[in-house]
Amino acid sequence: MTSQIISIITFLFYGITCLFSNKRIVEFKRYKLSKFQKLTGALEIAGALGLAVGMAFKPLLLFSSAGLATLMLLGIMARLRIHDPLLAIMPAFVLFSLNLFVFLYEL
Repeated sequence: MTSQIISIITFLFYGITCLFSNKRIVEFKRYKLSKFQKLTGALEIAGALGLAVGMAFKPLLLFSSAGLATLMLLGIMARLRIHDPLLAIMPAFVLFSLNLFVFLYEL
């Protein structure tokens, strides 16, 4: 449950900043993925809310944790594509691992 709460808080924060932060606009331009910025923010928020509701409804927890893990895997791939240093990739890797753990544990 602790890993779910960490993921919920983190993805709510990242989702909101993805929708409203100028810093995230610059990041998505650097990734050459500007057209996916708003979608990514919305998916992060939806995933966080899905994890929260999923505490009472397991199928939604599984779907949300798998979706967030997939989103972070895509984030890792985007950072690798632009040759970001490993330290910059670590937050996405940690969140990928966290949500994969939630998914596998609850499966």
